[in-house]
Amino acid sequence: MENPALQSLLRQTSTHKRPKKTTTCTTFFQMFKLFPLLSSGCKMVALLGRPRKGLLTNKASTTGTFFGYRKGRVTLVIQEDPKCLPNFVIELPLLTNALHKEMASGLVRIALESETRTSRKKLLEEYVWAVYCNGRKTGYSIRRKQTSDEELHVMQLLRGVSMGAGVLPAPGQSHHDHDQNKEISSVMDGELTYMRGRFERVVGSKDSEAFYMINPDGIANGPDLSIFFVRVQ
Repeated sequence: MENPALQSLLRQTSTHKRPKKTTTCTTFFQMFKLFPLLSSGCKMVALLGRPRKGLLTNKASTTGTFFGYRKGRVTLVIQEDPKCLPNFVIELPLLTNALHKEMASGLVRIALESETRTSRKKLLEEYVWAVYCNGRKTGYSIRRKQTSDEELHVMQLLRGVSMGAGVLPAPGQSHHDHDQNKEISSVMDGELTYMRGRFERVVGSKDSEAFYMINPDGIANGPDLSIFFVRVQ
């Protein structure tokens, strides 16, 4: 059940269009080298196809966050910006440690595939998703209908963070206690880790969207992370 006190500092997603940033990142959008990774058991390749150049210039920026306990499952949250309530939350069938190992390789492609046979819902409103990581199917997940208190706790802590990674105090643990026990908690299984970035959102159709992480200015060798959503009909 959602806690109104936790929601108070996070505003509802705006329905008004905001100015779009038009920064160019040509090498970043050379993501189609990933298609062989997704070709095994995933229909996303055929549905997304090769985008037109004009499509890539009509993009919006959004915030994506991965977080979870090191030996627990990782949660993905998508927000309009860090101060908004989440508009998509899902616990992935993927351990946080496993995702960290994939990120260490420098290339991560996460694909979520819905087999819903109706298009009455918007794509990110679908509930049941098959999840793939770098071409390997990891299982199924159900999108959260309501954001949990723990998820809101993480969003509150990260309200001022646009991108970055680190360790967070767990719910009920003070920042002072967390700092005091930093060396101990670094080897504990229960530490809560996060990775947040800004993503360019590209809409291919009503049944396909892609999110490409934007590396900070001046960092050319950052992790290459993309998230794909597709509805198979």
